[in-house]
Amino acid sequence: MSKILLVEDDDTISFGIRVSLEKKGYEISACSSLADAKELFSAAFALVLLDLNLPDGTGYEFCTWVKARCDTPIIFLTVRDEVRDITKGLDMGADDYVTKPFHIAILESRIAAVLRRAQGETETSFVCGNISLNQEKMQVLLDGQEITLTALEYRMLLILMENKGRTLPRSLILEKLWDSEGNFVNDNTLTVTVKRLREKLNNTRCIATIRGIGYRMEEAGDGA
Repeated sequence: MSKILLVEDDDTISFGIRVSLEKKGYEISACSSLADAKELFSAAFALVLLDLNLPDGTGYEFCTWVKARCDTPIIFLTVRDEVRDITKGLDMGADDYVTKPFHIAILESRIAAVLRRAQGETETSFVCGNISLNQEKMQVLLDGQEITLTALEYRMLLILMENKGRTLPRSLILEKLWDSEGNFVNDNTLTVTVKRLREKLNNTRCIATIRGIGYRMEEAGDGA
């Protein structure tokens, strides 16, 4: 059973999240302030759900405080949907963000994805909608039919599939592509690669553009 620390000062939202996640088997500890969060926090928590706006400070402060002590995953819950606010959180080490209002099923999906990554679960096959990728065979199927990708397109899709449900900033994708291929990949190349990848995947909606930030692999129709 994974322990989750919920830091949210809206009692209605906090209650709804806590009840829903406890039904899924999570153990939830909830608080409504920065001070209480610091008192409650320990490395025993598998994840922190963190509101940005708190009565005695900001989620950014608590994120910095946590990351200075351990690498516990953090998902921001925020009404702020401006690019600078979201990228600030991601750059500080947050694993994902969910904008309010959100459907609880979306939050549950993001939590599961973050915990899988944190626990180091290795997968060789990935599926999103009608797209499947077999890492051992280096094979990509669309509606069961194999499609041909360039090495860069394949690596791009693999990165997105491995992080399904997670918003990946363009800068992080560029670092991963550069590290894996040993060649410099610039911002324009990334844009073109994503465009061609979408086209080869029949203009899939599973690769979502997060305006001003980057990309996210998600089931078509999902959203925060």
